[in-house]
Amino acid sequence: MAEPGYPAARAIAPRVESHFAHHADGAPAPSAAVIERLIDAAFWASLRREEGVTPKISLAYAEPESTGHPLLFDHSLSPNAEALAKLAPAVERPGIHLGVWPVNGELCVWGTTQHLPPHCFVIEVVTSGLLVVKERSELMGKFINVAVLEGDQVKFVDERSATLPECPGVLQSLLGFGHPVGPRTGTEGINVLVQLAASMRSHGRGGALLITPAGSDGWLSSIVTPALYALNPPFTALSALMRAESDADDIRHAVEGIAGLTAVDGAMVMNDEYDVLAFGVKITRRKGSPSVERIALTEPIEGSVPTLIAPGQLGGTRHLSAAQFVHDQRDTFALVASQDGRFTIFKWSPAEDMVHAHRVEALLL
Repeated sequence: MAEPGYPAARAIAPRVESHFAHHADGAPAPSAAVIERLIDAAFWASLRREEGVTPKISLAYAEPESTGHPLLFDHSLSPNAEALAKLAPAVERPGIHLGVWPVNGELCVWGTTQHLPPHCFVIEVVTSGLLVVKERSELMGKFINVAVLEGDQVKFVDERSATLPECPGVLQSLLGFGHPVGPRTGTEGINVLVQLAASMRSHGRGGALLITPAGSDGWLSSIVTPALYALNPPFTALSALMRAESDADDIRHAVEGIAGLTAVDGAMVMNDEYDVLAFGVKITRRKGSPSVERIALTEPIEGSVPTLIAPGQLGGTRHLSAAQFVHDQRDTFALVASQDGRFTIFKWSPAEDMVHAHRVEALLL
């Protein structure tokens, strides 16, 4: 029997069609009917179990000729929940997509690929009932999230957030705007902070990353000293790779190793040239500085309303200490991952004269 329709798929399909038609830049854009069918199939596949495991798949609307070195099936498959769930074990690793394209007028799964054209429509199953509509960015490092569907809840990413005053560079990059955040010289197109954020979130232990200006030691007045895991000399492997314009895979491998340090209790300190200075540090209020009483909170989701809250309302000790650090060290910013998957960027806002917290987990799925 055919699965019943997923109401959210039909509700958002026209809006998603309009988005991709606007961003296509000459590339083939899926129709609302195609979008609805692929989201519907992905949703019902996510609720199945294959050998007791939730299927994790990524469907990409692309013809084989537009991808690099595709793996082609001899017989194309129908994109239904049962077929997708059975294929899932072969394509669950990150970066592998099931290619979907019309064949003789019928939508079919033609094979797999790891290389997609720019502005390609992608629907990814994160876990049961949680899907993300993505667009292949022209920048290396990450897809751009367009919408998040969780059951009957739909969140559309608000691209306008990137144009707001004082929007952090890493948030602009996650939204697909601005230039990649990187050192003053080095590899173009690779946003190391985006990759670090994604890796911090994926290890699931929670963590905090403090970014300080290179050549400054002002941050030392906001941590408990001596730091147990201070590094001497600083660890410069990642910054060296960036300056040498190394292969993207080498940089990602280095990022994964460094992001693992944030799983240690405490915060990791890195300067804005990507030299790691310490990890597992304990943040303390700088002598003579007042405690943070309130912060501004926003989320780049349509319909989200800016609010003023006490730091403790956002999370636990990790969030409170990161907010205090940025309040005391106003030329720094902090990335904080929660064990439950939430992710926040803390940055001082001169215009608001307070710490501004940007919730961005919807952009990192």
